[in-house]
Amino acid sequence: MRIFGIRIGASPSWFIVLFFFIYVVSDYFREVLGGSVTQAYVVAVCAVMLFFASLILHELGHALVARRLGIGISGIDLWFFGGVARMSRDTDSAGTEFKVAAAGPLVTLVIIGVCLGLGALISQGAALDVMRLADSAHVSPTLALLGFLGSINIFLFLFNLVPAFPLDGGRIARAVIWKITGDRNTATRTAGRIGVGFAYLIIAVGIFLAVRGDLVNGIWLGVLGWFIAQSARAAVASTAFTERLDGITVADIMDAQPVTMPSTATLTQAQDEYFLRYRWDWFPVVDEAGRFLGVVREQRIDAEIAAGRPALAVGELVEAAEAEGWRVPADRPLEALLGDEGLRDHGALMAVDADGVLRGVVTIEQVRRALTAVLPQRIA
Repeated sequence: MRIFGIRIGASPSWFIVLFFFIYVVSDYFREVLGGSVTQAYVVAVCAVMLFFASLILHELGHALVARRLGIGISGIDLWFFGGVARMSRDTDSAGTEFKVAAAGPLVTLVIIGVCLGLGALISQGAALDVMRLADSAHVSPTLALLGFLGSINIFLFLFNLVPAFPLDGGRIARAVIWKITGDRNTATRTAGRIGVGFAYLIIAVGIFLAVRGDLVNGIWLGVLGWFIAQSARAAVASTAFTERLDGITVADIMDAQPVTMPSTATLTQAQDEYFLRYRWDWFPVVDEAGRFLGVVREQRIDAEIAAGRPALAVGELVEAAEAEGWRVPADRPLEALLGDEGLRDHGALMAVDADGVLRGVVTIEQVRRALTAVLPQRIA
């Protein structure tokens, strides 16, 4: 499905967790509600689905803030360990990192407040009484559901705030260290190493529980710790590579003298002087001041000529909305291009200056050559 235009999907591993979670939570609600197995099962299904809905809202918090700050979102995926918002690129400042990382926990905090407030209203008691269901005999299904949802989101909130990368708390710590040191790589290494240490602690607790006979929770924590350790180690290792890219910008690798098409050229001129001459599929279109207006494709030119409009100006075929996806600042760091969706989709981007003037064209092949030049140095 899509929410606010953001794709929400689920990997096959999520369904394993979904059904297992329902099975475990059914026993919990059977004990709390003291009713039939069917009632406990229905409440468990509702509780688990609402929990995953809260995870989606958590990730939407990250995604919407990131999108507002100019970072593209390819989607949100539910999987074995919860959810993840997939950003098209990494953050480019400590402030942006902090805002994106803090958005998810803030949404979870709001969910906790809603659960506590509604629970207290229903029970006509203090908000904290909602969490002490074990002390209440035969509570209502609604109150039990709110208590469970509030409790599990409190755990999610506290766990996520542990300052260990890649958890939200680790990303917040990364932002703080980044702000203090002014060095993103140092911040990433520090947060990543904390993440590795925390992961080993989780694995140790998992082993302890497994030895004590709690095999399910022991294995779960062990796998979770392994995942965090892998992600944290990858973040630490990536800093060695990104340090090699420091200082390299789009302007350093682009073609600074691209063939451009003036917006005043007629379609006949575009066909004869550009497409038939160079045999390319598309050309960038610029105005009299050299500002990039968009891209025109051969198929569109041929279709308009066939429709009897050969004298039409090329500039009239350019769409401003589409042009935005082709632009990239000439001073953007090379690293920022590695996850750029526009570069992947188009195969090239138009490097422009602050005034929108086209300064060059950067292609996937040019990015690959630049990375190839850096890799041997890293390996050595």
